[in-house]
Amino acid sequence: MSRITKEEVKHVANLARLAITDEEVEVMTNQLDAIISFAELLNEVDTENVKPTSHVLDIKNVMREDIPKKGLANEEVVKNAPDHIDGYIRVPSILE
Repeated sequence: MSRITKEEVKHVANLARLAITDEEVEVMTNQLDAIISFAELLNEVDTENVKPTSHVLDIKNVMREDIPKKGLANEEVVKNAPDHIDGYIRVPSILE
């Protein structure tokens, strides 16, 4: 017995703005049914004494320390700018 119907697959495709043929509906119905079957197998795993995790590794903080430091000199910043004047980068106007 299929856990998902062809109508549900068509509905999801419509929500995702996908145009699918009747053959694709048939294939996707079978594929989604297989995915649902696999997910149901996971419900049988005993997780009674398993703590919830957000990551498989015990990593607390992998970000570097936020230490302020000097940025580039103004001359370095404008060196590769195609158009600059008095230390400012000139860009095309977007407002009339």
